[in-house]
Amino acid sequence: METTVVKERLAFVHDLESGHWSMTELCERYGVSRPTGYKWLDRHQAAGGAGLTDRSRTPRDCPHRTGNAQEAAIIAVRLEYGWGAKKLLRVLRTRHPSRVWPARSTVNAILERRGLLHKHRRRQKWAHPGAAPVATQRPNQIWPADFKGQFRLGDGQYCYPLTVTDHFSRRVMACHGLRSVKTVDAKPIFRALFREVGLPDAIRTDNGAPFASTGIHGLAALNVWWMQLGIVHQRITPASPQENGTHERMHRELKRETARPPASSLRAQQRRFDAFCQRYNDERPHEAIGDRTPSTLWCPSSRPYPEHRTYPDYPPHLEIRRVSTAGTFRLQSRQPFLSHALSGEDIGLEEVGDGIWNIVYYSTLLGKIDERTARITGIRPGA
Repeated sequence: METTVVKERLAFVHDLESGHWSMTELCERYGVSRPTGYKWLDRHQAAGGAGLTDRSRTPRDCPHRTGNAQEAAIIAVRLEYGWGAKKLLRVLRTRHPSRVWPARSTVNAILERRGLLHKHRRRQKWAHPGAAPVATQRPNQIWPADFKGQFRLGDGQYCYPLTVTDHFSRRVMACHGLRSVKTVDAKPIFRALFREVGLPDAIRTDNGAPFASTGIHGLAALNVWWMQLGIVHQRITPASPQENGTHERMHRELKRETARPPASSLRAQQRRFDAFCQRYNDERPHEAIGDRTPSTLWCPSSRPYPEHRTYPDYPPHLEIRRVSTAGTFRLQSRQPFLSHALSGEDIGLEEVGDGIWNIVYYSTLLGKIDERTARITGIRPGA
């Protein structure tokens, strides 16, 4: 589950070189800007893996405006052939090999400025996994969730506190002591919370059980259920608890006030948790929110919990496949493995290139697969 910055960059380049992903898609999936994506691609092409290590940020060159003569030549060739920037640059470099021509993006900018760029209709945009935004603007936008470290009670049994907070208001939404971290114990807590206050837009967790697995896209029974409810599962970078900093700060207070020393039984410990939540939400002023209490900023979600499941309604151009009990699906003559967590579920396959298919579940892009090799790409290390 461990990864490094260099491994993330190397996986990014390998996914891009597979030809299954556009630069825009991968940058969104990995949480970087397009200029950064192009930077790592150029460095890898120039120096291999060594080029992906950090360098000095001191700028070397200053950008210059494309000259009028170059712009005129670009426009003339465009009017002559009507081709795109890539082919136009090839023609210009052949005709004038001694000149330095701008990048393809600059040529596109020039054509757009002159009204000569015809943009194609964009494909449907699918959701990508990745880190949730640090800042939130309203309640129920992101709910951080985690299991605080287990501890032994006075009766010798272990307590595993499952905690959920609202990132915007800092409100503790749930704090329940469980006997294990299994899905069968955690799911009822989330269901009761959803029924009581509604659904969040996203839930942010670490990469451990029961929130995620080591399989593709980290699919597990719990986050598959969240997808079915229209909740985005945001996973922090492995070994980076600071990305859930507000939640970890609450855990520190929870441990200090309720577990030192622990109660004699799980029922007694739960009474401590309940009292803590009341103080934390209604009495304790929080400096990060202007010394207000979380309850003054929080309100119930406008998205009610649906008692009956809504099944995915894929666009007509997608081919529907049902995942078998073995976690596989049929693609041409192959049966590649996807995930046991999706057994019996319908996924959508969208052909985006010559033998290249998007794998979609509800509105989430799980990955891309090459029908010739059955290799799935777009899986982040440790996620």
